[in-house]
Amino acid sequence: MSLSVWQLVLVALLFILLFGRGRIPALMGDLAQGIKSFKQGMSDINETDETQKNAPQEAKIKDKITSE
Repeated sequence: MSLSVWQLVLVALLFILLFGRGRIPALMGDLAQGIKSFKQGMSDINETDETQKNAPQEAKIKDKITSE
């Protein structure tokens, strides 16, 4: 069961009627801001993981330097 062009037009028309022309750009802006926030959170997690992986190695190096 595939959607025809007329069914897609009808869905788009109903979407515009329900949300209005002014509301759709605001919704898309909120969606874009949410995606940016999610990506930033993911990159922060990756940076934290990297620093946690490097922390034991750095501690070993510091211990080695101070013991000499």
